Amino acid sequence: MALRLHLALLLLVLGFIYRPASSVSMGKLANSKLCADKDCSYAISMARAINDFTAPDCRFINIKKGQMIFVYSKLIPDEGAGDFWSGSVYSERYVDQMGIIGYFPKNLVTETQVYKESTVEIPTTDMDFYCV
Repeated sequence: MALRLHLALLLLVLGFIYRPASSVSMGKLANSKLCADKDCSYAISMARAINDFTAPDCRFINIKKGQMIFVYSKLIPDEGAGDFWSGSVYSERYVDQMGIIGYFPKNLVTETQVYKESTVEIPTTDMDFYCV
């Protein structure tokens, strides 16, 4: 019985230590964000890209001028930090990117449709900036 307990504990510890090589925890872009609901599962708005943006790392998404983006959260910038929103591309032309959520600079988009006027402020976690 004690051997099983020790083996289970060892596997649990190894599970916390081991991370696949393809995933990485990146730095936080902000400490809090605005969402449509407490789970950030609903879109706040729809926006159109007014310029291209090439993702500098895995936290971000590429966007093309004219592309429509569902906005799921708006980061509340810390002092000296950039102002970013998170969203997912909506486009038949870029169907391979649909469903991928990432950050982009808010000044590169124009909101075209607001779905939720009132928002909820919640703290960000390390998982908000985790790349797979």
